[in-house]
Amino acid sequence: MHPESKVLKTSISTISLGLIPCIISLSACNYKVGPDYKTPISQVSSEWLETGNVRLNQSKDFREWWRLFNDPILNQLVQTAYAQNLSLRAAGVRILNARAEVGIAIGDLYPQQQGADGELSVLDNPFLKDLGNGVNTPLMYSKIGIMANWEIDFWGKYRRAIEAADAQLMGSVAEYDNLLVSLLADVAMNYIQMRTIEKRIQITNENIRFQQEGVRIANAKFVGGISSQRDVEQAKTILKSTQSQIPTLTAQLRQTKNALSLLLGIPPDKFENKLFAKDQVGKIPVPPVQIAVGIPTDLLRRRPDIRIAEMEVLAQSARIGVVVANLYPAFSLTGSFGFISSNASGSSLSDMFNWGNQFYRFGPSVQWNIFNYGQITNQVRAQDARFEASTLDYQNTVLTAQKEGEDALIAFLMTQNSAEYLAESTDAAQRTLNISDIQYNEGMVDFTTVLNAEQDLLQSQDRLVQNLGSISMNLVSVYRAFGGGWELREGKDFVPEPIIKAMEKRTNWGGLLDKNSISSERPLNLFRLPQW
Repeated sequence: MHPESKVLKTSISTISLGLIPCIISLSACNYKVGPDYKTPISQVSSEWLETGNVRLNQSKDFREWWRLFNDPILNQLVQTAYAQNLSLRAAGVRILNARAEVGIAIGDLYPQQQGADGELSVLDNPFLKDLGNGVNTPLMYSKIGIMANWEIDFWGKYRRAIEAADAQLMGSVAEYDNLLVSLLADVAMNYIQMRTIEKRIQITNENIRFQQEGVRIANAKFVGGISSQRDVEQAKTILKSTQSQIPTLTAQLRQTKNALSLLLGIPPDKFENKLFAKDQVGKIPVPPVQIAVGIPTDLLRRRPDIRIAEMEVLAQSARIGVVVANLYPAFSLTGSFGFISSNASGSSLSDMFNWGNQFYRFGPSVQWNIFNYGQITNQVRAQDARFEASTLDYQNTVLTAQKEGEDALIAFLMTQNSAEYLAESTDAAQRTLNISDIQYNEGMVDFTTVLNAEQDLLQSQDRLVQNLGSISMNLVSVYRAFGGGWELREGKDFVPEPIIKAMEKRTNWGGLLDKNSISSERPLNLFRLPQW
């Protein structure tokens, strides 16, 4: 037997000592240093300021709020954007990244260092002679084996790290939901904006045709000597001013369609014009008479950005425990096993794997950073400060959500009130123009009165159309503020099948690409098997 193995065999007695911290760790597996997470207290109103308004109800059903507009094209655009938007796909892939990070954290629960070790050394020493023939012989030494080091998670450092990784995973799911909420709202906003601009172009063209007729009449009267050239020039001034609005509106329409194409994940030249049939052009989606608003406390579970903020608090709470554990001694189990041989012991290298040449070590070790000069303590303080800041950010996010909800509600209700007045104003402007036309033809007023009436009508009609579009867009803002729509992804993969197949072909993902391996719920059991 190799001399070293005698020494190594004596370490067998240390096995029982090495098991002591392991047994203690297992018996105290639920113990973790650092604070246990509790949801921060936040100020939430019991109801909305406009709750008493008859146009609001307490229903909480706005999972598919875009369907309230009863617009099949809008419904189709929403589904297309959900299926094809590239930013949303990137957010889905980031969930997979966070899922892999959880696997990394889980791996630290098990032996953190393991590997194989081999060595072959040759020493040509003239003072060493072979006892058999007196010839100088190089000293050859070989060694091969395996080793492992396992720091037992006595203080919960690695379990806290798993908590933080789980929180980051849940936060990445919330970030996906937050992007989905914004995506659906942006699609609806741009669609309504597109329809509003189309309607404004229609109204402007109608006024252009009416004003062209006015120019013809003014010119005919001038030729007939009934009126002056001033009437003709004034009519042309109003006409050209109105015509100048068309290029601006056309540019806005094109830009809005380009924005929609980006949201749909397609280039502008591939935009589906067939979706916009002629009978739909300028048809602004109409909101329902009553809308569902729920109560402010719904925001805590519905708004993804609130969930993002809470998951950051949870992760930061766990990070405190990770650093606190460094203040205490780290208990580890170390072990190695292998074979060793040298020609100095009279054995041949070919006999290296004989059982008599084996060696092994196994035993406990303790590391305690006693003299850390306050570094670890200050690391704990730094993490605690970050935790407090993230808590305040969470509370501010809750208040911001309520503020955005209130803003959207009051804007929606007040634009509806404005629409009533603008409709009456438009009717009055139309009657004024009709009367001015008659009076001008009868010679009772000059042409300036007619021109002013034309301008007033165009402005009133344009303001009314913009207001109608604003009503619908403000309703979209309401449901964006309420965090509605992310439920669209429930039961579906975060990443489309083609991307999953490409990733599987490129990298061994095991079972991590399965949607069932990703949950938005907080795991209860932190002791999990390695995820190969």
